Amino acid sequence: MQRPAPGHYLTVTTAREPFRAFVPAPLPPQPPIVWSSALRRRFDAALVALGRLDAVSALLPNAALLLYGFVRKEAVLSSQIEGTQSSLADLLLYEIDEQPGVPVEDAREVSRCVAALERGLEKLRGGLPLCTRLLCEMHEVLMDHPGGRSKTPGEVRRTQVWIGGTRPGNAVFVPPPAEAVPECLAAFERFLNDEPEPTPPLLKAALAHVQFETIHPFLDGNGRLGRLLIVLQLVADGVLRAPMLYPSLFFKTHRALYYELLNAVRLNGDWERWLDFFAEGIETSATQAVATAHALLSLVDADRERIAGLGRAAASALAVHQALQRQPLATSAALVKATELTPATVNKSLAHLARLGIVAELTNRQRDRVFSYRRYVEVLAAELEVSQ
Repeated sequence: MQRPAPGHYLTVTTAREPFRAFVPAPLPPQPPIVWSSALRRRFDAALVALGRLDAVSALLPNAALLLYGFVRKEAVLSSQIEGTQSSLADLLLYEIDEQPGVPVEDAREVSRCVAALERGLEKLRGGLPLCTRLLCEMHEVLMDHPGGRSKTPGEVRRTQVWIGGTRPGNAVFVPPPAEAVPECLAAFERFLNDEPEPTPPLLKAALAHVQFETIHPFLDGNGRLGRLLIVLQLVADGVLRAPMLYPSLFFKTHRALYYELLNAVRLNGDWERWLDFFAEGIETSATQAVATAHALLSLVDADRERIAGLGRAAASALAVHQALQRQPLATSAALVKATELTPATVNKSLAHLARLGIVAELTNRQRDRVFSYRRYVEVLAAELEVSQ
């Protein structure tokens, strides 16, 4: 079905050069989505996969310990789409004040992405609905680094932006002019909160992601914030208990098509192709997350059985092992704090775990040593290596 573009263009002039800026129409799309049987099946499959993922966080023992790694995995992938080089290991090293293998700025940027999601979740738990204020607070955290201070952290943009090209006149896409952004965001906020009518959560996530990227309300960070919004909204609407999903793996693997389909909605209202792609991505991502969760929990169970054979040393070693599931790269001092064991007991436990091949010491120094739950990190990061 050929639709008109889901919005209208305004002619704007900057530096004496006229260009057309696109102002999206409020959601939901008009005319309505055409639901073919294939598209309905795709959404049904995605919802089943999300249900399985949610069951992981509800039913499997120690699944809550996976959340630390899964949130960071999404942040690494989303930031890689924007061009950062930081790996999961780089981020984990940066977070314990160790030198990553890439420029510190890249690791810092990914760490801010994690912090932005955590701020959004904190506000939701405190009763704040998904709204412009919440997004601004997340943006403030995301841009809280030296390179981001010129990007008006936490403030809706007051100047024109464009995507691709050297100026608006030769850009691939020009979002709405600054004076139209507040009205666009007000309509967007109403849609997120089911006004004037409710929208099924997964469909809402798919539509909202395009709308947010099209409005492009901030000077920088819109891509990362828009992808965080997918998971945040699914949590807010009760589809997921915890942000265990990392959809940026699918978007990164199919980056060219991802951008092509976002643009196709703006150009000719092709919502159906985008929805098919989005639902496939959610199904794939949720299925991958479930498989990774089971692989990690199987590894943990096998290692726990080996640790149990240590006799009297087993209890302390198991406590350290559990702490490493939450933070698989850690200093011995951090493990002392996490387990409330003495430094001597933690160091003895680490020696036992190293002899069993469960833990590896990374730094070869006498003090402030860094330890890695090696196989755990490898399993957690395996998909990231494939998506390069």
